[in-house]
Amino acid sequence: MDFGAWKPHLITADEQAAFERDGYFVISDAVDGTHLSSLVEVADRLRDENRDKSGIGPRDLGALKCTDRLNLKDVAVKDPAFLELLHWPATFPKVFGILGWNIQLYHSQLVVAPPVARREDDHNRGSWHQDSGRLNIELEGDPRPRVSLKIGFYLTDNTTSGCGNFCVVPGSHRRNQLERPGGGEPEGATQVLAKPGDAVIFDRRIWHTATPNYARFDRKILFYGYSFRWLRPRSDIALSEEFAKELDPVQRQLLGIGASNMSCTAPLPADVPLKGWIEENAPGSVPSSLAA
Repeated sequence: MDFGAWKPHLITADEQAAFERDGYFVISDAVDGTHLSSLVEVADRLRDENRDKSGIGPRDLGALKCTDRLNLKDVAVKDPAFLELLHWPATFPKVFGILGWNIQLYHSQLVVAPPVARREDDHNRGSWHQDSGRLNIELEGDPRPRVSLKIGFYLTDNTTSGCGNFCVVPGSHRRNQLERPGGGEPEGATQVLAKPGDAVIFDRRIWHTATPNYARFDRKILFYGYSFRWLRPRSDIALSEEFAKELDPVQRQLLGIGASNMSCTAPLPADVPLKGWIEENAPGSVPSSLAA
């Protein structure tokens, strides 16, 4: 990995402002065509391997039919093409520009949504939520702390609505409750539009949902979630020794290799090589409150 490739993609003032104001922003052309083709090929293979199977995993869907949504966890380490996205130059600098250097990959998933037929009650079908489950019950404050964020890498066309689009309420990351009069779509609900190769980065607290896919193709998107290192990961990352030997230092940090419980709250320099890179190459690129 050429870590110098991060420098042209450090988070900008406009991106930072959009993230704080809206809770998300889109990164155009985050993945180039060649690598995008590789990602699609791997996604299709995993889709075909895991459709019509039962018992994908303890936290995945059980018995899947060919028309069911596939939600496959822990995908970041299932193929080298997916692993490259872990600290992808066009997106990862935005992550540490928001969360700072004491971070990890805490979750990754491939979501494949097949086409569905329109229904009259589609406007009520959204499963509106904030990410991270019980954090939203057990953490105090209004709004609650950010703690984590996600990147969604688009593998298929979402430039028009109705394609299984990621749907958000801009600015809703600043409130703990979402008003849904009559149980329908909340005011301000926005379907994010993006083309293949684009990426969306969003605050875990933003209220969001997936929408029905009326297109004639599967909607495919990869989600990579990053959090502070003291949060217990949601993925069960299992790596072989041979696989681990090929990782660079920052990948090892992000995947929790060599981390101890103490190092997650009081890390030494060897525990967090990302910190050293930032201090040497991009001082001032992370929030001052997180830089120490």
